[in-house]
Amino acid sequence: MRTIDLPSKSPTSPHPILNLSFRVFFSGAALFAVVTMALWAFIFTGHTNINVQVLNPLYWHGHEMIYGYALAVVAGFLLTAVQAWTGVMMPRGYKLLGIFACWVLARVCWLAFGYGVTIAGSSTALLYVAAGFDVLFAILLALVVFRAVWQVKQYKQMGILAKLVILTLGNALCYWGIINTDMNMTKIGIYVGFYVIIGLVLTIGRRVVPFFIERGLSVVDKTGHKETVTLRNSKAQDIASLLFFLAFFIVDVFYPNKYLLTITALGVALVNMVRLIGWYHHGIWQRSLLWSLYIAFLGMCLSFLLYALQPWLGYTHSIAMHGLAISGVGMVTVAMMTRVSLGHTGRNIHQPPKMVNLMYGLMVLVFISRVLLPLVDMDHYLIWVLVAQSAWIACFVLFCISYLPMLARPRPDGLFG
Repeated sequence: MRTIDLPSKSPTSPHPILNLSFRVFFSGAALFAVVTMALWAFIFTGHTNINVQVLNPLYWHGHEMIYGYALAVVAGFLLTAVQAWTGVMMPRGYKLLGIFACWVLARVCWLAFGYGVTIAGSSTALLYVAAGFDVLFAILLALVVFRAVWQVKQYKQMGILAKLVILTLGNALCYWGIINTDMNMTKIGIYVGFYVIIGLVLTIGRRVVPFFIERGLSVVDKTGHKETVTLRNSKAQDIASLLFFLAFFIVDVFYPNKYLLTITALGVALVNMVRLIGWYHHGIWQRSLLWSLYIAFLGMCLSFLLYALQPWLGYTHSIAMHGLAISGVGMVTVAMMTRVSLGHTGRNIHQPPKMVNLMYGLMVLVFISRVLLPLVDMDHYLIWVLVAQSAWIACFVLFCISYLPMLARPRPDGLFG
């Protein structure tokens, strides 16, 4: 007699925000982006009691932008994407809450340190506690991804897992530098994390940006005819981009040489400009969720050009680095979160909240004010930085207003997710 397999029990969680990782991590990242940038504005202007003998305030800011904000977005996106790629259910409910709690507790310690809080007269103790939770968070994240990839033997995803491991090692270098009062080691740890995040953006962006554009523009017109958009991609471009970026990474962090920096940075910029040309379609300007991603990658190309020209034109390395951070981390993550949050909560990706255009515009203002205006007017540098900080905060306040309610509510179609 043939047996009949009954349908498996539908997944559940104690609250919709714990259904899938993108819900809780995108929410946490957006709220943290507001809080940490507001605190950075106070630290930057000398209005907190941060212990500068333990940690350079610039490295406090860099660490929390990379291992705080950016890694939260990466976790939310990856855990959701890996489930779609492998078909393996990712942690939900209290298991997901446990992973998220590790990230939150580490961030609370870093915020307290930045404000100047001490434990038994020592601020360093806060960073020891943060190190424990950060390491535990990274290990849990990597184990979850590894288990899913191994289970279905999708070994091609091991490259992403390798980047998570390097991120963990980079964060460990930061803490090692702090413990041993070695600021240079802390700086290397921050830059390793930063460039690995950019590497992830280039890798994942190669997959999702053309996919989003093709899906977003391949629609049925009024006559019932389906207009299909197909964008160009090239394996040769993928390899060239990877090799140039790897060489750029090594040169900028470990072997500073102005000739090699210019060659490698220019190589990354040109390869990805050619890639962007292949991704271009005039229809993207009619859909904010598409042009925002395109502008973000264009900003990354411009930033690599700034790296290439920096040794010869004399502006600071920080200008190029912030350009890449704002476009490759800030713009890309905002564009991805606004799109993914709609699609994975069962909402129409073609009808985003009305505030998204303003959010994207504010992030462009961050880039202009923090990167372009100081190039031509360093006399008002402090003003431009404060404008950029304010625009960043405003962007994420609008994200919280527009997206946190949908991230915390069940899908309108009643499905789990």
